[in-house]
Amino acid sequence: MREGGRLEDWIIVSVRPQKKDRKRYDIYIGEEEPVLTVHEDILIRYRLMKGGVLQDELLSEIKREDERFEAYRKAVAYLGAKPRTRKQLHQYLERKELANEHIEYALDRLEREGLVDDVQYAQLFAESRMRSSLKGRLMIRQELSMRGVSKSAALEAVSAISEEEEIAAANKLAEKKWRSLKGAEAERRRKLMGFLLRRGFPGHIVKEAIKSVNQGDDEQWEDDI
Repeated sequence: MREGGRLEDWIIVSVRPQKKDRKRYDIYIGEEEPVLTVHEDILIRYRLMKGGVLQDELLSEIKREDERFEAYRKAVAYLGAKPRTRKQLHQYLERKELANEHIEYALDRLEREGLVDDVQYAQLFAESRMRSSLKGRLMIRQELSMRGVSKSAALEAVSAISEEEEIAAANKLAEKKWRSLKGAEAERRRKLMGFLLRRGFPGHIVKEAIKSVNQGDDEQWEDDI
């Protein structure tokens, strides 16, 4: 508000914690609706207390800082469950209907603090998928791409996986799948080949995995890979 070309001062008459979220406070300059709602960190930073003075310029600044902090706070809480990529966090904060500028601020801050690191995420994800989920590097790269990891970071992550590790994973998966397949030997081999390829293992590793579970004399199936 302006009066005679000067900013009008507002006196804070009450500061009340919200019932639904005790870390957020309503700021009153009258007895009607609160003029402002802020997190306790913002309350302390700006020393918002009864008897304090607010001006419209300061009010706008406080609102912007609170919205930024809220985006950051929600992102940190979401990260508490497990590591996330920048894209995953962005999508989550968008669902919370936060402004894009505040989302970008929060994500930039998290990257500076080392709490969001897509390169490190890709490395850990690739290792986990190979060992626990028994997936090949081709599928892992695809999954990383879907999570917003850059092509270079995804390639670096899967390149760090040794061929020995991938062969061991493919062999383990092939042995498990082979026992459940029905039909003649040739049909079982074709089914196993398709299954392993769909799991993202390269053709030459699929051949090795099938050999590890089937020692038949008919090798013509290798030409199909």
